[in-house]
Amino acid sequence: MSFMIAVSGKGGVGKTTICAMIVKQLIEAGKKPVLAIDADPNSCLDAALGVCALKSVGAAREAVRDETQSGLAGISKTEMLQMKIAESLVESSGFDLISMGRPEGAGCYCYASNVLKSVIQELSSQYPYVVLDNEAGLENLSRRIVANVDVLVLVSDSSNAGIRTLGRLHALALEMGLKYGKLVLVINRVRGTEPPAAAVEAVKETGADALICLPDDAQIAEFAENAISFLKLPSENAVLKELDGFIKGLGG
Repeated sequence: MSFMIAVSGKGGVGKTTICAMIVKQLIEAGKKPVLAIDADPNSCLDAALGVCALKSVGAAREAVRDETQSGLAGISKTEMLQMKIAESLVESSGFDLISMGRPEGAGCYCYASNVLKSVIQELSSQYPYVVLDNEAGLENLSRRIVANVDVLVLVSDSSNAGIRTLGRLHALALEMGLKYGKLVLVINRVRGTEPPAAAVEAVKETGADALICLPDDAQIAEFAENAISFLKLPSENAVLKELDGFIKGLGG
């Protein structure tokens, strides 16, 4: 049974960077292999992890549609899509990655999402830990790509407006009937040693199990600017140290 960590937040708050660092810390803690799922159509988790996802579920959907319309397919549409999704898996040291990608053509994406759900369920059973990088908001979770998550991580920057978004995201999760074991609020790029007052209020509002404040870090900014994999961050990095407590608290 895999342990699922789903990370979400509005765009630009650093959730993909945080996902990459969570994957790194899981690997360092021996909780591997990790399955990293890039469910954001912008598809940048691969670069954050230092790999290249040449294929995606979105591309697989388009290929299957084209082949079935042309009559070239010798197997069922579902079997072909499952096969092409499996081919899109990127294997690396300590983790594997699968990317949702962006559908390039017209048509409903629901079918591909449903197949992705079944493939993820099958793949997840092979990994002790799964890290899901969502697109901005909770769109992928609302499509039930995963039915339940063990830890829901909602990320914000340190701005007042950004932190207030956490309450709205949590309310949306409740409206959707999303099931999670623990709720963790992560405030990114915090200046100073004290958590923002709005973050403390957000914990009360959402009933979060934990609040993690990550410092504004020049080294991480440098890595991002130079497209360096966050897996190469030194263990003494201040942000990694903050996340280390989160990983150790997972147990297992």
